[in-house]
Parts: sequence; structure tokens; C-alpha cells
Amino acid sequence: MRQPNKRQAIDEPLAKASPVQLAQLWAKRYVIAIETYEGTLQESNPQSRTAVVEHLTSELRSASAKAWNLTESFLAHEVKRHRINANLIDPWSVAGDVHRVYAKALAAYGKHIPPQQLSVKIASGLGVIRKRYTSGDPRLIGFVSMQFHHCGQMLIESAPESEQGILAAYFKVIDDHLYMPLQRAYAAAARYAYDDERLKVVQTLLPHSTVIANNVVDRVNTIYPNYQCYTDRLDSDVVRVSSVRDTEMFQIYLWTCVLEQSLSAIQQELFPLCVMLYPTLKVNWELVRHMLHLMGQEFEQYVEQSRVKHYEPYHQALWQMFSPEVFPDMI
Repeated sequence: MRQPNKRQAIDEPLAKASPVQLAQLWAKRYVIAIETYEGTLQESNPQSRTAVVEHLTSELRSASAKAWNLTESFLAHEVKRHRINANLIDPWSVAGDVHRVYAKALAAYGKHIPPQQLSVKIASGLGVIRKRYTSGDPRLIGFVSMQFHHCGQMLIESAPESEQGILAAYFKVIDDHLYMPLQRAYAAAARYAYDDERLKVVQTLLPHSTVIANNVVDRVNTIYPNYQCYTDRLDSDVVRVSSVRDTEMFQIYLWTCVLEQSLSAIQQELFPLCVMLYPTLKVNWELVRHMLHLMGQEFEQYVEQSRVKHYEPYHQALWQMFSPEVFPDMI
């Protein structure tokens, strides 16, 4: 009997989706989002990158310590208010992870390995780190991801201005995999048949997450032109970076729920994190609700109407969780 070839095996209805395929779809968004990357790649020479890597590697320990102090002072009150067991937060463990991960990102930058390749390369390792910290208390990822983020921002500020934009692309890979349950989404996707309609919706929207996030943030900034959060105005560069990241984060949590056919990722992790962090960051619930509404409008630009039913119940549930019935001060 003639054996089926690989192409036939992939086309079989019972063939399972590959986690690698979803990871590659996620990585493609770096190509879509970073339109100037190729030009930057040509302009930046290996010698200059080597010098930057050496300098930032020497700054890494100091940046990590400063980032931890900033994160701890920022969230100390929330630890008490939310009755989080402070013993679960090990600064030495976090510092070690920060050093190892950023050393890998800097090495990739120094070797001109594109951010999308770095994303695929370090995804599983960051997933392990994320799982380790969330297993004791899902809210701990707020501390860990904030520590990583602040460290990355400090390193970028220490770099030559000509290299800051491209370094931000590499460090965004780290932010993505810590703030977002990507490995959990990949694992859920692997349980689906290759041609499953629910999976196809996620595969359609995943590569466009950054474009969707930028469109949503643009529209929110138009609705709230004078909004001031903790760090700066909503339309400032630094706040915009965080706003786009958070809008992407909401999308990935939503797709995780769609693939798991459960709201647990949102209920147990995303929502508690928002309740813990957003009041401190001075992000009000009306703004979050607007963001969710605009996200739904963006999805419809990419998904056929007949497939909206696969994510609509989870999107509506998320919308209701951030409603005036839950947060009366929104009215």
C-alpha cells in the first residue's frame, strides 16, 4: 500500500494543528509591525552593535536592581490590598531570569538575528518562566512582567539613540511572552484538527494583533484627547507603547479562552491583574471598556460574519466583566 506523503498528511481532516505554526504566525507580526526593520538592519553595522551589546551587558545588573526597586515601590500597596503572599515573590530568582533572558536578546541583536526569529527561539523558555511564577498565584506575573519591562526600558535609555528603536523591537519579544499567555494558547491550539473553524479564526487574527492594537489605541486617543494616566498623557510615546501592549494582551487572553473554550484564563489571571494594576496606573474602567468595544469592531474587518460566533461569547463575557454593574464608579 502506498504511504501518504507529507502534504497529504497535513491535509487530512484529523491532522492536528502544530504549536510551531501558531508561534510562527505570532512571529510574523514583527515583520508587519516593524516596517523599518530592513532599513535599520542595513544601516546598523556589526561593529557598532558589538559595542552596544558590551555596554548594555555591563549595565544589565544595575538596570535589573533599579527595575526591581521601582516595581516593588510601585506595587507594595497592592500586595497588601490584594492579600498577596509576599513570600512568593523572590527578587533573586526574578533577577536571575532577567539577566539570562536579556543576555539572549542582546546576543540575538548583536548577531543581527531578526526579532521574529528571536520570538520563536525563546518562546518556550519564557513560557516556562511565566508558568513557574503563575502557578503559585497568577497575579505574580504582574510583578515579574513589570520588572522585565522596566529593566528593558532602562537598557534602551542607556543605548545610543540610533539603536534604541531596533532594541525596542527585540525587547518587545520579551514583553509579549511574559505579559501574554502565548504558550498556553499554543498548547490549546495543538488539540484542534488542522481545519477546525475555531482555530482558523485565531490563525486569521493572530498575525494582525499589533495592527489591531495600534488602530484601537489611535481611536481611544481620539476619544480621550486629554486623558492623563500615572506615567504621562495617553498620547505620549511611553504610554502608547504600554497601551498597544495591553491591547495585544487582551487579544491573546481572548484567543486563549476561545481555544480552551473556557473563561478561566480571563477570570483567574487577566481580570485580577487588571483590578490590581489599573487603578494604580490611573487607567479607568470606562477606557478599558471602550478599548474592548473597538477591538470587536477591528476583528470584524478580518473575520467573515459566519465565523464571528466562535469568539463573540467570550468577547461579550469580557465586555460584561468591565461593566458599570461591576464597577459602579464607571458611570
